[in-house]
Amino acid sequence: MATPTDPTKWITDVVNQQKAVLLPMGDPTGATKALTEAMAPWTKAFNDMTQAQLKMFQQMTAPMMEFFSPWLKMIPGAEAFTKPITDKRFAGEAWQDPRFEPLARTYLATTEAMFKALDSVQMDERQKAQWQFALRQITDAASPSNTLLTNPEAIEKAMETGGASLVDGAKLFAEDLAQGRISQTDMEAFEVGKNVGTTKGSVVLRTELFELIHYAATTEQVYSTPLVIIPPAINKYYILDLQDKNSFVGHAVAEGHNVFLVSWRNVDEGQADGTWDDYIESILTAIAASNAIAGADQAQVLGFCIGGTLLSSALAVAHARGHRPAKSLTLLTTLLDFSEPGEIGLLLSEDSLKQQEQQIGGGGVFEGKQLANVFSSLRANDLIWNYVSTGYLKGQAPPAFDILFWNADSSNLPGPMFCWYLRNMYIENNLKTPGGTVQGGVPVDLGKVDLPAFVFAAKEDHIVLWGSAYESSKLLGGDTKFVLGASGHIAGVVNPPAKKKRNYWLAGEGTQGADAETWLEKAESVPGSWWPEWYKWLEQYAGEKVDAPKNQGNDTFPVLEAAPGQYVKVKVV
Repeated sequence: MATPTDPTKWITDVVNQQKAVLLPMGDPTGATKALTEAMAPWTKAFNDMTQAQLKMFQQMTAPMMEFFSPWLKMIPGAEAFTKPITDKRFAGEAWQDPRFEPLARTYLATTEAMFKALDSVQMDERQKAQWQFALRQITDAASPSNTLLTNPEAIEKAMETGGASLVDGAKLFAEDLAQGRISQTDMEAFEVGKNVGTTKGSVVLRTELFELIHYAATTEQVYSTPLVIIPPAINKYYILDLQDKNSFVGHAVAEGHNVFLVSWRNVDEGQADGTWDDYIESILTAIAASNAIAGADQAQVLGFCIGGTLLSSALAVAHARGHRPAKSLTLLTTLLDFSEPGEIGLLLSEDSLKQQEQQIGGGGVFEGKQLANVFSSLRANDLIWNYVSTGYLKGQAPPAFDILFWNADSSNLPGPMFCWYLRNMYIENNLKTPGGTVQGGVPVDLGKVDLPAFVFAAKEDHIVLWGSAYESSKLLGGDTKFVLGASGHIAGVVNPPAKKKRNYWLAGEGTQGADAETWLEKAESVPGSWWPEWYKWLEQYAGEKVDAPKNQGNDTFPVLEAAPGQYVKVKVV
């Protein structure tokens, strides 16, 4: 029986092979020309892709199947051929055809048996989780819905359109081949500053790493305490300022808050030596500038994802220096305790980090599109193979969707900053230990951040597990309100009240100091968006109402240009 190899290698191989199969390297112009001249572009492109898939799956699953074979023989799978099919990939009527239903059922039964076999193997839990991740990548990719000859819906579509869907699919494939990624939405439908990222405001400060945006008031009065937002540096800020109907920023402005926001630079070689401390100092600079413009001593501050990790660290640094620039802290889907970092943690190891440190740890750029590929692999059926099946096989271009447009608009990070983050958070989990990290020249203790805090997590979040966010909230030294929302990392946060969608949970009685599952068992479910709950909490620390500023900035921080500024428009090449 084969023995398991390093699971992290499996994961790396799977991601690389997926990319190689779907978007093979080569001259995009030449590839497009070849597809056009062939007159049967679909046949050529997809025959090649299908053969590459079959070869890859055979090579990659052979040792895994050998490893699983003793357990597979012991697991009955007959029930998989009689129970109703609930998998949405095979929900269409075409899959009920007797030529294809057995194929779908065989695939589902084999997949189920392999996961049951893996679950029964005695091994370290982390190693098992890595195997499960790798196995899911392979089985998701091997679905019969992903190839033309085994997808009855695609075949029917081709017959109905006289082959036009095949030509359209080939064109989509060629376009994605040229741009080096799978299209998840119509990238021509949106433009930053035109129909996303449109809340009115001005850039009032620009440094090497960020622009500070001061938003224009839409109410006659505003709260005297400014609200300063720190988005994740990994992505563009406008996930919090999409369109008017779902803009988190625009909604906060309409609620009477004097809003400032950090727009991180999409770095290039000019910032390749940027460190974690540079980002910490940037946040402290942004808060100080916002307070000065608003005429306040303290701000209410909000951090989202890694922006929350940076913000919490920055506040701990400020407190260690004897400064208290903030009055309250809001964290959205943020990790401070990385004991359970979710599936992203499975992709990391000491060896892989050492390789990154050698390559870019002393200076260099970590490309944002690498992270985008990783995030897509966490939900491969939805974010990879769904677009292969719908786009390439059926010829249907993806519709316009603002969140997926943002998702494809990646940002680069400085290598030293990124490597420091991975080592001290994901690998060594140093931030949770008082004095475990030195940032800005001082030992950091999150327990000294004794501000009132509002901590939000999302129940279906695959990037920041809600239980981990809950445990993270216990590291802060102030009175903390924990709120759990429905849905995932993005949709859970971007849930405007007008849509009256989803729900959220508030702490029930007797949950002080409880573990996450006990907290949820006793929690109170509330329908709709969590935003009004946050506004109600925020108002306690917002100060009195004052006349709204007629202009943005001040003499010290004059208007440089209109929002959204320059940095957010820089694209990853």
